[in-house]
Amino acid sequence: MAKEKTIDFGFEDIPVSEKQARVRGVFDSVASKYDLMNDAMSMGVHRLWKSMAMAKINPQPGEIHIDVAGGTGDLARAFIKRADEVRQRRGGVPAKAYVCDINAEMLLAGIDAKKDAGLDMTRVCGNAQCLPFPDNYADVITISFGIRNVTDRDMALRDFRRVLKPGGRFYCLEFSTPPTEWLRKFYDAYSYAVIPKMGGVLTGDSESYQYLVESIRKFPRQEQFADMLNTAGFGRVNYEDYSGGICALHWGWKI
Repeated sequence: MAKEKTIDFGFEDIPVSEKQARVRGVFDSVASKYDLMNDAMSMGVHRLWKSMAMAKINPQPGEIHIDVAGGTGDLARAFIKRADEVRQRRGGVPAKAYVCDINAEMLLAGIDAKKDAGLDMTRVCGNAQCLPFPDNYADVITISFGIRNVTDRDMALRDFRRVLKPGGRFYCLEFSTPPTEWLRKFYDAYSYAVIPKMGGVLTGDSESYQYLVESIRKFPRQEQFADMLNTAGFGRVNYEDYSGGICALHWGWKI
């Protein structure tokens, strides 16, 4: 019998068939503290990164947005609100957003009647590798700090392109690798020494935070991930480093 292929789960190699369940377990554990988790991993700067990304995305009235691995829905809310600011100046119809996440606990943790009030936003439980949406449906697809947890990233990227309308755009915000050695050493020291311990104090689950730190180190570097977007068929592929490359925004268009 052929040996099953393996894949990284942080620094551990596990059978491909196990990764999805293992990742789900991590996010089941941290769902109620998700924003706190991102604060810990980014030293609080993830909120600025998301704001910068949204400015680049440039939401427009009437657009359909799908935020994959959307968790608590912060990007989806921001998309609708930014599109509405444009609508108030130029007219048009409100934008619509879907929060799509494989983890039901994350979707439930993100429900907030006050924050969601007046927004055309729908939560959908779905897998990034086979989105539950028809071909040529969305104007914008985003994934924020989620692509590194996807088992088959190439498959997911192809499916994102399938769901986008012609002329649609894809944006991926993800922790990355700083190009300068001194910053890499600083962030590595902070990540390994502080984040798992902080996770243990905040949530009682240091192991999940250890995985998340390791998963960043296993994620392709900026140029490698840009090549993956090109291979998946996206055009106008590019990326922009944030905070010296601790994070990067990648994008591509369906052309």
